[in-house]
Amino acid sequence: MANLTGLAGFVSKLKAVRTNLVSELRHVDAALSVLGKFGGGSSYAKPKHSMSASARKRMSLAQKARWAKAKSRAPRPKRSVSAASRRKMARAQRARWAKLKAGKKR
Repeated sequence: MANLTGLAGFVSKLKAVRTNLVSELRHVDAALSVLGKFGGGSSYAKPKHSMSASARKRMSLAQKARWAKAKSRAPRPKRSVSAASRRKMARAQRARWAKLKAGKKR
């Protein structure tokens, strides 16, 4: 019978601890709800936009206008070398090769 008396005391102590834990848990829940109202600690809070919807719309339209302007430009024509310039470059290259070959013969 002595065992049952000690067991009853142990159970009453456990109930007291449980009551204290429930009380602390209520305090933690209350603190979390207060912090949630300020946007701190809650991962489900809506993101805050720093710009108005009309400002975002204006920026979007301006960017679309820039893209349209960039796409409407005609591509630059490829540069070509005139026949006279090509003959001049070929003449200069032949002179360089001749000079190189003349240097090797010596």
